Amino acid sequence: MVYRPWSMDFLMNKHEIITCERCGASIECKANANLKCQCSTVQLNLNEVQYVSELYEGCLCAGCLVALKEEYRVITGIA
Repeated sequence: MVYRPWSMDFLMNKHEIITCERCGASIECKANANLKCQCSTVQLNLNEVQYVSELYEGCLCAGCLVALKEEYRVITGIA
């Protein structure tokens, strides 16, 4: 058997590293384990989810989700 260093990296890193669409930060996407994903720490209501999805199509980091939640609250006068 031939040792391939990349194969061990692949086995150890079960989730994809992606870029936050808003800020460009590297984030570990855990779409197959969404309850463990960092974005699941930010609770958004239906209106906030719709607002974010109108602006971005891809994944966002938790920091950007918090900022967009606050932005939505300011825009709608909730804050």
